[in-house]
Amino acid sequence: MAKAPRDQWKSKIGFILAASGSAIGLGNIVFFSANAYRFGAGAFYIPYLVALVLLGIPVMMMELGLGHRAQRGFPEAMYQSAGVKGEWVGWFGLLNASVITMYYITILGWVLGMLIGAFGSLWQPMAVAAFGIEKGVLSNSMAHFFDMISRGDTIAYVLIVWILNVSAVWWGTKSIERWVKVCVPLMWLFMFILILRGITLPNGTQGLLLLFTPNFEVMKDPEVWQGAFSQIFFTLSLGFGIMATYASYLPKKSDQPTNALTISFLNCSFEYAAGIAIFSLLFCFAIVPRASTLSMTFFVIPEGIGAFPVGAQLFGVLFFALLLMAGITSSVSLIEAVGAGIIDKFGFSRRKTLLVISIIGAAGSCCFAIPTVIDPVLRSNGTLGLSLLDLFDHWAFSYGLLTCGFLECIFIGWVLGAHKLRASLNEHSRIRIGPIWDWMIKIVIPLVILLVLGNSLRQEFRNGLYGSALETGRLVNLHVLVLALYLAFTIGGAFVLTGAGVYHRRRKRRAAILLDEENR
Repeated sequence: MAKAPRDQWKSKIGFILAASGSAIGLGNIVFFSANAYRFGAGAFYIPYLVALVLLGIPVMMMELGLGHRAQRGFPEAMYQSAGVKGEWVGWFGLLNASVITMYYITILGWVLGMLIGAFGSLWQPMAVAAFGIEKGVLSNSMAHFFDMISRGDTIAYVLIVWILNVSAVWWGTKSIERWVKVCVPLMWLFMFILILRGITLPNGTQGLLLLFTPNFEVMKDPEVWQGAFSQIFFTLSLGFGIMATYASYLPKKSDQPTNALTISFLNCSFEYAAGIAIFSLLFCFAIVPRASTLSMTFFVIPEGIGAFPVGAQLFGVLFFALLLMAGITSSVSLIEAVGAGIIDKFGFSRRKTLLVISIIGAAGSCCFAIPTVIDPVLRSNGTLGLSLLDLFDHWAFSYGLLTCGFLECIFIGWVLGAHKLRASLNEHSRIRIGPIWDWMIKIVIPLVILLVLGNSLRQEFRNGLYGSALETGRLVNLHVLVLALYLAFTIGGAFVLTGAGVYHRRRKRRAAILLDEENR
């Protein structure tokens, strides 16, 4: 039986929109702005640019080149490059991405709930009561958010987002292209509308001044640099296996270095645009130097929009619609990366694979949306679902992505040989990559990642295991349980899938030998 031809993008613009849509997500709109707030506004831009050049673009080239060279999903591409140990890295990366996908879609479910609220109830002058806390104690947006996540209907929002995601990947690159050709241009349009509104507000230009005025003293703090390098990995969708998967659907003569620069430029341009919009919108309403991503998304920015003299409802709807579209273009790529890895390795059909992924993934997302209140006075996260999300995010985001990137560089740089992948990248490229790229992949980037991870672990040992200070009610050791589950799912699961891959290859070899003997 002839092997079915591999799925391919219909056009280069379709690939660029899909890849940049994957990179452009909640991280660009909110996480970047939250980090900029946290690390001194303009002081964050210089470390960010250094991280982009030193780590982001070289690793983007590596992942695109890896997938394009193999014409397979992430685990199979890593197997072709570095054998069984490389395959384990591929599965670890996809399983870590699966954890992120589950809670990311939960957040998108909450965004959908806030979008619905933005049509009316979110902007009502009297806030609803949440967790039994007296009306008016919490801000409107905070009360609305915590009231929403403590109700069972929040799970319905999560399931709706899963349905949207599965429909977008159901027909592979064809349906993904259709989705991104609508969503990505709309995202840019909505962002420019928010920028225009922000800079025309009283003191809106003062927000821009803050954003583009670096405080060089702040840059002495190692945490600023750690935040910048972590941000680059997340915002460019590196360490997920996404870029390798998307590049595997390109024709053989594609120019990957140019693609890497184009995707990075579009992503960072959108990120800077988001920074302009958020800082100009909030400067005269709410400056919160230590705002987290979730608080920026659901509390700080809505409060700033709610303070508009006119048009709060319109711009609130635009903001949450922008978040939802940007988030889904990213979550679609996460699901496609996981699905392609399984399909390419085991030969399962797309439909069956997606059904299994969506059932398991939706169940996981619903766990992160469990509305049970375990912290009624809101000392930390309030509900069990949000506490689980916080804990899993810490390990999957702060450690998992960078660990996968580190192992990728080691295996590509030293086992395959960075010079071999560079030769493949240069074969059809208008931009020649020099030998310095080899040393970036082999030594510089792994050392930078080790420094970031080492500093994180040092903080972990100094301050105690993450989550030990969270208010979790009777679930005293929830943080320990979450770490054990995360390690079992990612590291243990990678061993199981690698073993299954070895068994599958042996069966294929035996079948091929038997067929050859019969033909003789």
